[in-house]
Formats: sequence, structure tokens, C-alpha cells
Amino acid sequence: MVGRHSCPHERALTRNPFMIKMDFHDDELRKFEAEGAAPLPVPNDRGSIQHEGARIWYSTYGSGPTVILLHGGLGHSGNWGYQVSALVDSGYRAVLIDSRGHGRSTRDAQPFSYELMASDVLVVIDTLNLKKAALVGWSDGACTALILAAAPSRAAGVFYFACNMEPSGVKPFEATPTLNRCFARHAKDDAELSATPEEFKSFVEDVSLMGRTQPNYSAHDLAKISVPVVVAQSEHDEFIKCEHAEYLARSIPNAEFALLNDVSHFAPLQKPRQFQRRSTGVCRQGPAAGR
Repeated sequence: MVGRHSCPHERALTRNPFMIKMDFHDDELRKFEAEGAAPLPVPNDRGSIQHEGARIWYSTYGSGPTVILLHGGLGHSGNWGYQVSALVDSGYRAVLIDSRGHGRSTRDAQPFSYELMASDVLVVIDTLNLKKAALVGWSDGACTALILAAAPSRAAGVFYFACNMEPSGVKPFEATPTLNRCFARHAKDDAELSATPEEFKSFVEDVSLMGRTQPNYSAHDLAKISVPVVVAQSEHDEFIKCEHAEYLARSIPNAEFALLNDVSHFAPLQKPRQFQRRSTGVCRQGPAAGR
């Protein structure tokens, strides 16, 4: 169901216990450029899995119902630093995955595709013996999460933030200082984490090609999704049209639309507490989701 308050207005948020200890703003991503996101806690488990020509890196934190966090294009799982600590403190098990070719995960010569990345996530789910998990996806990770929602026996629900499900949902690109700071951070992290940092330029080109041409999901495809979905859109998103997010919420049965005020495509970094509060509902889907 599309919420009454859509672009560009938003109703007041209700208080809930799912909070972030450090309530701060990094609106221009100056802190992110300089330091990255908050450090991740010590993992319970971490490893890598060979799948379809790539080594997929994952880590887990805490215990309780499982929430899988899927990062955006050119980033890596460490970009979820604020959210992981909040999830663990609130009694959830957080699972992080570096998408193929990103962070510590490798890739082969296959072109990037969201379906291939979704299959990587399913392999991690199987390896961890998860019955079901809530999925929180950001940008490219949101596309991957919604593709996984087509397998409702494994997805408890999806918080879909800041992406498109067909190319017309994307705005014309305009460089901004905030985007430049984010890209600079991604370049630094790739140099540190990637097994092939010398291929960063081609990596950017290949991920960008995927973003320009994929995904291509019709309203008919979206209507097949049966798990709970929240389609979240930032008030000042640099990439995604607000009307496209509203269209997704109308097209997915019983989906909810949520507008995040005073943030852009980088809401999990800019106002972590606001993002966490809005994603909580999906994390709570089902009393034993992801155990």
C-alpha cells in the first residue's frame, strides 16, 4: 500500500526502541570521505564461498532473527557500519556480504548482473543454513534484494532503498561535491580491500554499464512479489526519480512507500538513525524470521 504522504512531504516518525547510539549527521559525506563509516564490531563468523567463478566474502554479527544488508555499487559491506551495531544491540543477527567484484569478493570475466548477484546471496544463505532472512538493500543492493523477494520461501521481507527496477527510473547524471566525496572513499577502499585494485577503472565502467542497462522488470514482474516490501526514497536522491519509487510501491502488492526527509542517495551515512528507524519494520517480519 502506498503511504498517504509521498514526495515531497513526509509525516513525523514514531518513536521505537530501534535506535542508533551515535545520532549525528554527515550530510555532505565529509566524515565518510575522511574515515569511512563506523567501524564494524568483531564478527561471530566470516569467510568466503566459491560460486560462479567468484569468491564471495561474508561476515555475521550478533544473534537473533537474521537481517542481510546488501550495499550499493562500488561500495562494500563496511559501508553498513552504523546499521550493524544498531542491529546487534537490538537483538538481531546481521549478515554482511561483499557483492561480487566489490570489497573482498572477487569476480571473473562474466558481466555484472543483478540476477547473478542475487544467486551469490542465495549461496551465502544456504551456507549459513538460514531458513529465512529480512533483506535491507541500498542502491544496487536494493535491486538484488527485490530479485530475491521472488523467492519468498527465503525472504522474510525487503527494505528497498534508492534504486530503480527499469532504466527509465534513473535521473540524468549530474556530478556534485557529495558524489565526488563518496567516489573518493570508494576508490580508497577498493585500493585497500580488492584483490585486483589495478582494475578499478574497468570495475567502475562495468558496474556503471550494469546500472545503465539493468534491471528491466515490468509491472507484471513486480506484481508477482508476495513478501512485505517497503520502497524507500530519499527526498534529495541524486540518481532515482521519486515518481519511479512511487510506481514501484503501487506495482508491488501491499508494498509501502516511505520518504526519507533531508537526505540523498546516501541516507545510511548521512542520517543513520533516521534510516535505521524506517527499516525496522521489515527487520521484524515474522517472529522467527531468519533463525
